Amino acid sequence: MRKEIESVCILGGGTAGWMTAAALSHKFHGLPLSIRLIESEEIGTVGVGEATLPHIRSFNNTLNIDEATLMKETEATFKLGIEFCNWGRIGDRYLHPFGDFGPNVNGVPFYHFWLRLRALGDTSRLDEYSLPVMLAESTRFKFPDTDYSKIESTFRYAYQLDAGRYARFLRAYSERNGVVRTEGKVVETTLHPETGFVESVKLDRGEVVRADLFVDCSGFRGVLIEQALKAGYEDWSCWLPSNSAMAVACEGRGPLTPFTRATARKSGWQWRIPLQHRVGNGFVYCNDFVSDDEVAEVLLSNLEGPPLTTPKQLRFKTGRRRYFWYKNVVAIGLSGGFLEPLESTSIHLIQEGITELIQLFPTKEFHPADIDEYNRRMGLNFERVRDFILLHYVANQRDDGEMWLHYQNMKLPDSLQEKIAAWMTRGLIIKYEFGVFLPPSWISVLLGQNLFPRGYDRRADAAPEQMLVKNAADIRNEVRAAVRKTPDHRTFLSQIGAASGTAPLVAGGA
Repeated sequence: MRKEIESVCILGGGTAGWMTAAALSHKFHGLPLSIRLIESEEIGTVGVGEATLPHIRSFNNTLNIDEATLMKETEATFKLGIEFCNWGRIGDRYLHPFGDFGPNVNGVPFYHFWLRLRALGDTSRLDEYSLPVMLAESTRFKFPDTDYSKIESTFRYAYQLDAGRYARFLRAYSERNGVVRTEGKVVETTLHPETGFVESVKLDRGEVVRADLFVDCSGFRGVLIEQALKAGYEDWSCWLPSNSAMAVACEGRGPLTPFTRATARKSGWQWRIPLQHRVGNGFVYCNDFVSDDEVAEVLLSNLEGPPLTTPKQLRFKTGRRRYFWYKNVVAIGLSGGFLEPLESTSIHLIQEGITELIQLFPTKEFHPADIDEYNRRMGLNFERVRDFILLHYVANQRDDGEMWLHYQNMKLPDSLQEKIAAWMTRGLIIKYEFGVFLPPSWISVLLGQNLFPRGYDRRADAAPEQMLVKNAADIRNEVRAAVRKTPDHRTFLSQIGAASGTAPLVAGGA
């Protein structure tokens, strides 16, 4: 007879903890499963990632969360992609969109036809065949069309939101579903003398909390997965040496863009995330190449408005937990690993960890096969994100800083080297079993950072040149017409009732 899990303890709040609590309390609603979350107001959350990927929408939809209400409560804006400035060469700019570039023709991706056009002397940008790119450049937004025959259906979207407010929103949701929140810090962990499983945690107020399953959302500290169980950590600093970030909010003075911006600097990169009430900014770097004081100066001198806070310093080690699930503890969020915020993957990896846990939710026997499968899937997810992030750094032609030269001379993971080689030879994108980023994402970075393949799919030569030129022009015109019919981003937020109505924050103000 199956021995079902009766109690879950989530250690840590923040985005990871409350996303986990919300999902578990919804998916197992009505079953005899108690869920308790332990967090301390004294322990702050990192709160760096405020940009998301389109997959967050399925997470919210599964929980039956109203989109406009969520956006209003979290001061969110829509996100069509990420703009990259200065990554290939200084002065370069491209946008990684949540959508494809042109329609497939007889099973051949459109970019192969564009590569042929380029070889014939055509000067059109591949971006001109992507509706989300052109909408973003025009600061426009509307929901994708549900008629898949229309070009207005060829994109997805995500959110730029206040992560702290998102956690509070999910806390209220979880508590309505029966999750019990306990204030406190863990001061002692008791392990079973034979199995080594976590039996209980003792809080600073003296309470002892027992559970069948523990979810570690305690951040970089990894209170259970590492401090108690010593699960181990795979250090990826050899590939992603960035180990520091500095974050600061500022008053919004620029346009309310439906995209995040990542601007490469001499010794790191700077993010810009526009919310309804403020703009989130930050600088990611390795302190082997630049000092904290230099970073603070560059960051503060490149804000669009007065800072609302003092810069917050963060330290991290890129990599992943050797075991995300070890014994009866599952690490989700920063306790499971951290890469860096370049492609807004932190919240997505939290979502993946939760999704896989629900699919492989254990019994009290904790079957090793389920644990192994969870670790395999999460390991692949982390590795695919690592390779995609690393591509941005190594595909550079800059000579203005030690950091960029370091990446140019780096020995790459075999998985990424294979991916680049297949692309450079014939424009082929190798597809993965697991991985959040689909071929259009890889294409946008490879071409955006000047890695043009030596060849393309031969089937693209079957179309007569005159027909190819006409079809390409028709697609560009269709995209432009769709853009003209789309409202301004800020206007659309108001139209759907997602505007918060709060006055923008100002320096020294609310």
